Amino acid sequence: MKYDKHVFICTNQRAEGARKSCGEACGMELVAEFKKILKAKNLKGRMRAQKAGCLDTCDYGPSVVVYPEGVFYGGVNTEDVKEIVEQHLINDKPVERLMINFNNENQPA
Repeated sequence: MKYDKHVFICTNQRAEGARKSCGEACGMELVAEFKKILKAKNLKGRMRAQKAGCLDTCDYGPSVVVYPEGVFYGGVNTEDVKEIVEQHLINDKPVERLMINFNNENQPA
């Protein structure tokens, strides 16, 4: 099945003492919230949200990527999910305040 939008939420967990990971910072809660909102808005089947392994954006986490655009979001919390669904997934307008700018030297590396 081809989806209009496909959301991958990092749920990677590292061993204790390793660098931070999205799984420790509410990754699974984000998956549940995306699925809940997609279902409530009758978008299931057209759009999919699922857990993912490491997206290599650990310093920005919790991280989410939306395809087909390939837009990465960082520092996402459960309160941001509704905004991402309504603004980006439904209306095709990425949520700029959450977008990771990989070219910005002021953001984590």
